[in-house]
Amino acid sequence: MIESLDKTDRRTLVAGFGNLYRRDDGVARFVVNVLRERLGRPPLDEMDDGFEDLGHPIDTVVLHQLVPELAEDLQHYDLVIFVDAHVASGIPESIHEESLEVAYRAPFVYHQTHPSTVLALTMHLYDKAPRAILLSLLGHDFDFGQGLSAETAELVDPAVDRILGLSGAPAVRPRTPVQESSHA
Repeated sequence: MIESLDKTDRRTLVAGFGNLYRRDDGVARFVVNVLRERLGRPPLDEMDDGFEDLGHPIDTVVLHQLVPELAEDLQHYDLVIFVDAHVASGIPESIHEESLEVAYRAPFVYHQTHPSTVLALTMHLYDKAPRAILLSLLGHDFDFGQGLSAETAELVDPAVDRILGLSGAPAVRPRTPVQESSHA
């Protein structure tokens, strides 16, 4: 496990990415919304990316995919936690945590930008980059539709606990579990 930051004046950005309309691939939005609830903020709706609500000790944004333009925002943070889904064939853990290097890396999929590349762009453009962690949750259903599989929904609260631990924020228990939904 990666150590937590001190609680003194550190700014954290939780940047979730994935396709909300491909079931478990959209798990990052669920993680971000449970995190926001536990921080006392309203959830983001499916059309809101969170960029209008920046300025908190822990900020949250959700993107369909990572884009180079995120580098401009990253320069203002001490820690960025990228949240995404992964498949079992590549990573055996249900919740995988990885420290990211500032480096240009090949993307997961050709049309996406790797989180390490966004960090490298931040360093190149602004001569600084935040400490970065990729937290990925095991997805079980990537079919078309909305909502999470029951197995992936069970990972949301532990992921939020870990994000709060990494950021140094107190872990507040959620009011209700994440709801999974049937295929649409």
